[in-house]
Amino acid sequence: MPFRGRAALRHLAARGTAMAAGAVMVVTAGLAAAPVVQASPPPATEPLRWAPCEAATKPGAECATLSVPVDWARPDGPRLDLAVARRQATTGPGTRVGSMVFGPGGPGDSGVAMVVGNIGRFSPEVRRGFDIVSFDPRGVGGSTPVTCSADLLAARPSPELGSQADFEATLAYNKRLRADCRARTGPVFDHLDTAQTVRDLDALRAALGERKLTFHGSSYGTLLGAQYAETYPRRVRAMVLESVMDHSVPTTREFLRSEAATAQNSFEEFVKWCDAAATCALRGRDVRAVWQGLLDRAGRGELENPVKPGTALSSSDLVNRVAFRRFYAADHAGLATEIARMHASEPLPASPTSTAPLPSATPVFCSDWRLPVRDHREYASLVSLMNRTAPDLPYLLPIHMTAACLGAPTANPQHRLRVTGAPPILLSNALHDPATGYAWAVSVARQLGRGGVLLTYEGHGHGSVTSGPCMRDAVDGYLTELVVPPRGTSCPAVSPDRSPPRPSGAAEPAGKRR
Repeated sequence: MPFRGRAALRHLAARGTAMAAGAVMVVTAGLAAAPVVQASPPPATEPLRWAPCEAATKPGAECATLSVPVDWARPDGPRLDLAVARRQATTGPGTRVGSMVFGPGGPGDSGVAMVVGNIGRFSPEVRRGFDIVSFDPRGVGGSTPVTCSADLLAARPSPELGSQADFEATLAYNKRLRADCRARTGPVFDHLDTAQTVRDLDALRAALGERKLTFHGSSYGTLLGAQYAETYPRRVRAMVLESVMDHSVPTTREFLRSEAATAQNSFEEFVKWCDAAATCALRGRDVRAVWQGLLDRAGRGELENPVKPGTALSSSDLVNRVAFRRFYAADHAGLATEIARMHASEPLPASPTSTAPLPSATPVFCSDWRLPVRDHREYASLVSLMNRTAPDLPYLLPIHMTAACLGAPTANPQHRLRVTGAPPILLSNALHDPATGYAWAVSVARQLGRGGVLLTYEGHGHGSVTSGPCMRDAVDGYLTELVVPPRGTSCPAVSPDRSPPRPSGAAEPAGKRR
């Protein structure tokens, strides 16, 4: 159902309250049941002390710190300071709705950097109604960042494990790296999971003086939002989950298959666009053959890295850094131009290539996802599955993350959501998202029952809220006036050769998990 504007939805505001009462719990055999959440009083938190951000290049950003326990199971134990930033609403007190907290993606994105440097991510109407607030999640940026040996990170084994010996060497390396990061980072290293960050978010809500939370989570930030609604359903005022993570995917095999399928879909959409668009720099050529030629050159170490001239670009980085950066932004024209330029470039003398080290935020992902692999034989079968599912995109980032998490403990493993008593939650997803596939958004909406309303963007890219006035108006009306779009609402695509900039907070494909 196309979205026809906010005025047509105002009569649904009352219905939104009724929808919340119909939220259901879903439990499926084969999935770990969600831990029983005990109701707890709001944390005792002092008001934040705001001051101008020292590093701000644009005036108006204010920064503060929020003290929280390292381990919420031991509230009287060691503490850490979370870095927080805000920009106040652009109108006077009479029209201000309150504070809206933005949940950054990644894991590893800085919410502070977004508020300080990229506030244009939010519409003028949202900025008029809300103080825009975000934070660096624990282990990130200014919030006790995970710190590891640069030399050890640079020595990361390739995810192309050729034998059981390679598999065991990766397990040993991961154990050594975790020990190094723990020693350099301190006790917070063992408490980086999203369940801990949920408690941080509630402490931030209380410190802002908000009785209920207004939240917009993007990409990995949707995991934080969904688990907050599960833990504190009656403390939610409004919640937007944009580019939705499905934390109920039960097995390593299904996680990797679904990620490969949505990535391949983006490549197929690119080829389809290039075959039809007069502006495609590869028009009239066999796009797959040209791309495969680049993969072959990269595999031999003959393809120059566009970011570091004179150095070789690996086939993995060609996929995960070059192609995915354009897929995230729905920039088909830019990708075609880049492929054409690399295709015409002189080959480098063949040389070994190496895979870039994963970021130190990887422990956050490992603590949230249990993706066990028994041995090299099973690992090889998973790689084969991904290559069959995404034949044009070998060694996608999710298999890198799986290798990096081998042997790691998981504090917050996958489970189906159990949300009871929350108001309607608005989910937003593109049909052709390269990282958080549309099927994930459908799944999470179903887990939320009558409380989950999915707004569909019929286009491409990772991040959809800013994809044209239809999407923007629907989200603005929900956040500011609690007007819920009718079920089945969809918005037309913005042409891939006229796509808007990638919104801040959607994860970078290069070395980061959504």
